Amino acid sequence: MQYHLNGFCAGDPSISKSLSDRQMASQNVDVLIVGCGPAGLTLAAQLSAFAEIKTMITDRKAGPLEVGQADGIACRSVEMFEAFGFSEKVLKEAYWVNEVAFWRPDDTGAGLARADRIQDVEDDLSEMPHVILNQARVHDFYLEIMRNSARRLEPDYGHDLVDVTRTDDLDYPITASFTCGEDGVQKTVRAKYIVGCDGARSTVRRAMGHALKGEAARQLWGVMDVLAVTDFPDIRLKAAIQSAEHGSILIIPREGGYMVRMYIELDALHGDERAADRNVTSNMLVEKAQKILAPYSLDVKEVAWWSAYEIGQRVCDAFDDVAPDARGTKQPRLFIAGDACHTHSPKAGQGMNVSMADTFNLGWKLAAVLRGHAGPQLLDTYSDERQAKAKELIDFDKDMARLFSAKPKTPEEAARFQQYFKKHGRYTAGVETRYSASMLTGSGAHQTLATGYQTGMRFHSAPVVRLGDAKAMQLGHALKADGRWRLMAFAAARDVGQQGGYIAKMCSALSLNLFPMYTPKDADIDSVFDLRAVFQTPHREMDIGGLPDLLLPRKGVYGLIDYEKAFCPDTTHGQDIFDLRGIDRAHGALLIVRPDQYVAQVLPLDAVSEVETFFAGFMKAA
Repeated sequence: MQYHLNGFCAGDPSISKSLSDRQMASQNVDVLIVGCGPAGLTLAAQLSAFAEIKTMITDRKAGPLEVGQADGIACRSVEMFEAFGFSEKVLKEAYWVNEVAFWRPDDTGAGLARADRIQDVEDDLSEMPHVILNQARVHDFYLEIMRNSARRLEPDYGHDLVDVTRTDDLDYPITASFTCGEDGVQKTVRAKYIVGCDGARSTVRRAMGHALKGEAARQLWGVMDVLAVTDFPDIRLKAAIQSAEHGSILIIPREGGYMVRMYIELDALHGDERAADRNVTSNMLVEKAQKILAPYSLDVKEVAWWSAYEIGQRVCDAFDDVAPDARGTKQPRLFIAGDACHTHSPKAGQGMNVSMADTFNLGWKLAAVLRGHAGPQLLDTYSDERQAKAKELIDFDKDMARLFSAKPKTPEEAARFQQYFKKHGRYTAGVETRYSASMLTGSGAHQTLATGYQTGMRFHSAPVVRLGDAKAMQLGHALKADGRWRLMAFAAARDVGQQGGYIAKMCSALSLNLFPMYTPKDADIDSVFDLRAVFQTPHREMDIGGLPDLLLPRKGVYGLIDYEKAFCPDTTHGQDIFDLRGIDRAHGALLIVRPDQYVAQVLPLDAVSEVETFFAGFMKAA
């Protein structure tokens, strides 16, 4: 964490200096977010990093969430939390999913037997674990970031959105009408953009004319968080249990050491029957769980929370308000994210994770357009990228739900779910997302220079040593949620930044055109593009004073030097980053990494002209 750049400041460095009342005063907003779920709060926290952007976030509920339904947090989401600065808080409180147990009917058919017990996340898939934590706590961490921002952003609770219209007004084309509080006071908000994170019954989606399309599986499930006494040996492991006659159950240990969540298969729904028609009770769920777990006992002492639901997989055709034939001629102003545009079963543990990924994708794009760094065509990529990922999620969820509910007749059939789980571990960890070639994602023509950094996929962190202070760290943790593009340069062999080397030549070329073209006149040189370099030479053999100026930039009112731009290999645990990520040692590589941490391009170190061409496609000169 860096601070004191513009003078010494006492107190908590995570709390930004507040804007004045005059700076914050305005009846209109840049971005109106509807819904304080994971998607809405991720977006609000992202936008709160930019003091010049006025954001308003509303929710129809009277206050913040206290008990959340979602709890599974994928590795990729914890990586994202690191970018926001609160991954350590999550990891401290959460249950870590280390192993998964699979149980099936034993040879007699009368009992259960453990079929396998495997590692949950494969080695080097992520530096972060798969964890379980109440959704409400994730909300708390986002809310803290918002409160600490320069605008001291707080949600407006008790605001029920009733209507949204788009006008031809050039400044604030969105008009949103709310009914507020118990008195039903009417309120109108005008905005440049509105983002509906308002759930499966989204008012914003309805205003866009979109609908969730798909079908229900007609399978009823129950879920409950319980405090119980049992002799089932894997109660503190994630466990998938398929019984011979009574259905299946998924056990997810909760944070705190004692509570357990159980997803319990109930009966199929028939005709027009809905989940509410069955009059499910918590006692019914307990009895069903006891039957599935038999001959093991389950003595439930307390049910902390429970629900019954029908599995359904649905997705919208688009996530913004621009029709396909108007794409490129009309700017999107209304967006939807999370459950407002895709719904699925909870057993794959993807709901909260995919929702947050939606708005992490959208947030930096809105900020870039609002701050004048990019043209509005950038916003078209949100629906294109995320709708395709939602379709993949729906397909995955259908297979997962079908296999979990299957009634296996043979040991081979029973093993299919276990095999599917192993095969798709990368997907459930959230690291398999890959964006197709577009204005933001290159073709991968130079992929051989860095085979472990696939174009279109997230930047996969690895251990390094920061040159300036010899700190061992994860390189990916230098990529914060601050809206900046990263240029990650991996030096060729024997290049230590000396004059005439590839790194020095690259820095000189970047300083000549790209950086001055897009960096605002009074801003720090790294305010738009953040260049980092990783050298092959051990840190104790490097001369930091010999680095190019762009890797030792002078910043702030005093022209202080930033010493945190250069890194060297960390070989403490074996292979270094060049081996782990398949980087060409002879030629090095230059990566363009998006503000949401996805690799946009892999290029040779001398391909600065290609870097300039890439950004010219959507960015605006300062």
